Amino acid sequence: MKKNAKTKVRKPFKITWVKAIILTALILACAALAIWNSWRNTKPVLNVITVQESNLPADFDGFRIAHISDFHSAENMTDKVVALLQEAKPDIICITGDLIDSRDKSPDVALNLAEKAMKIAQCYFVTGNHEKKVSSNLFNALLEGLADRGVILLDKELLQRGDSEIALFGNFHGDAKEEEFMPGYDGYKILLSHYPEDTDYYTAAKYDLVLTGHAHGGMFRLPFIGGVYAPGQGLFPKYDAGLYTKGSTDLVVNRGIGNSTVPLRFNNPPEVIVVELKV
Repeated sequence: MKKNAKTKVRKPFKITWVKAIILTALILACAALAIWNSWRNTKPVLNVITVQESNLPADFDGFRIAHISDFHSAENMTDKVVALLQEAKPDIICITGDLIDSRDKSPDVALNLAEKAMKIAQCYFVTGNHEKKVSSNLFNALLEGLADRGVILLDKELLQRGDSEIALFGNFHGDAKEEEFMPGYDGYKILLSHYPEDTDYYTAAKYDLVLTGHAHGGMFRLPFIGGVYAPGQGLFPKYDAGLYTKGSTDLVVNRGIGNSTVPLRFNNPPEVIVVELKV
């Protein structure tokens, strides 16, 4: 007859002083990380991107474009963004969509930012997906308010400097397939569009420079990996933040300023970008 197997009795977990120190250190580290991340999310930064373009007229050498995107009516960010725009000393300011948020009842916060930005430089605006989501009354109030403040609702515009010109196009309603060139224009072309996921189209259309937003920097940015998720691109997006070059097209993706559906960022501070054009 087999003897009954002895039941192994698990010793109760004891918190020794070593374990207590390790546990306390972990808790403090997590708390410090959360506080640091929360602080960074309230401090937009100014990032300068230099783009060297062989197709750029010499008169536009050093031309500075301030680029903001995805403001989402972040009222607490208004004065900070304006301060960065003043520091940037731009020739123009480009706003690539989601100036308002789909939950807004009024355009006042967005219009306040636009009014202050217009005192710094001429502003150009195209819509994003959140402008499409609001009621027609709110959408029209936003557009009328922007126009009243002198913001150009961009379709096509020629920019003059010295004896030269470049073309500024706007993918205003977000459907890249409907975007058309200025007839017969073959000079330097910039496109404002909300959506970086349409980069294949921008490259095929031979834009020299495209300014976009929408990706929110991938929301959660991991070291050596980048963004985790972006609207329109899904997990580990290809175009989440910064400068990309594909063919003859330079693409700039702005991390944005405000938050919306996902109200959190990690290792991903809000930003204002200055694109400096160089010959």
